[in-house]
Amino acid sequence: MIMLFKATLSCRRVLAAAILPFALWASFSSAHAATLEEIKKRGYIIVATEDDYRPFEFVKDGKPTGFDNEMVDALQKSTPFQIHHEILPFTGILAGVATGKYDIAITAAVMTKDRMQSLDFASPIADATDYYVKRKADNSIQTIKDLSGKTVGVQAGSAQLAHLSQLQAEIEKQGGKMGKIIQYTSYPEAYQDLAIGRTDYVVNTIINLTTLVNEKPAVFALGQPVAAQSVAAWSVKKGNVDLLAFMNEFIARQKANGTVSALQKKWFGRSFDLPVTFTPAY
Repeated sequence: MIMLFKATLSCRRVLAAAILPFALWASFSSAHAATLEEIKKRGYIIVATEDDYRPFEFVKDGKPTGFDNEMVDALQKSTPFQIHHEILPFTGILAGVATGKYDIAITAAVMTKDRMQSLDFASPIADATDYYVKRKADNSIQTIKDLSGKTVGVQAGSAQLAHLSQLQAEIEKQGGKMGKIIQYTSYPEAYQDLAIGRTDYVVNTIINLTTLVNEKPAVFALGQPVAAQSVAAWSVKKGNVDLLAFMNEFIARQKANGTVSALQKKWFGRSFDLPVTFTPAY
C-alpha cells in the first residue's frame, strides 16, 4: 500500500476533498451543468483555471498568464458570449466542473480513466507524461531504482498522485519499496521543500519540470519518466455533449490557424503533434 502524509494541518479539508472519487462528488450536488444553448441564452460561460501551475496557468503582476490563459483570451475573441473567469487552486477545479459549479476547466488536467467517469475531455493540448525531478547536487539518485525508500512530493488531487502506483510497481519490481508521499496544495510548495531537502524528489509532468529546470538549472535536475504516456486536456461535465463539441471546434480552429503551435513554442519551448482523441492507460 502507498502511505500518504499530509503536507500541513491547514490543508486537511482540501486534501480530504481532493481524494474523493469524482463520481461521489457528483452525488453530493444537484448543481446543473449549463448546456451550450443555456450558456448562449444567459450570455456567459464560467471558466475555471488554476492559480499557480507554470507554464500553463499562473498570475504575474496581478494578471493571469500562461498557455491556458492566453487560450482563454483567444476563446473570448471568438465567442458571442462573455467569459466569467474563476482562478483557484487545482484541488477545487475538476470537482467543481463535475458538479456543475463551473462550465469548463481550461486547465492542464491529465486525462485519466478515473476522471473520465465524471468528466468529458476535449482534444489534448499538451504532452503530460510524468517524470521525476531531484536536487541537482543529490548524486544518490541516478535511476528509478534509486528512488526506493525516498520521500516524494506531489500535488494533492493530481493525476500524478494517482499515477504513483505505476512508479511503486516499478520500484518493487526492482527489489525496492515506495517511500513516504507528501501531498501539497500547489507544486511551488513541493519544489521549495525539495530544494531545502525535506523531500528527495517531486513527480510532475515533463513540461512543468522542464520549465522548472530551465529556470533553476543550478538547483534541480530532470530525471526519467515514471509512468505511461499521458496528455493534458480541458474538461466539461460528463455528458455535456454540445459544449464539448463547441470546445473541440474552437481548439481545431486554433490549431489550424497556428495559434496553438505558437503558444506551445512560447510557453513549452516546443510544439506537439498530438492526436485529436486519446485513451489513457490508467
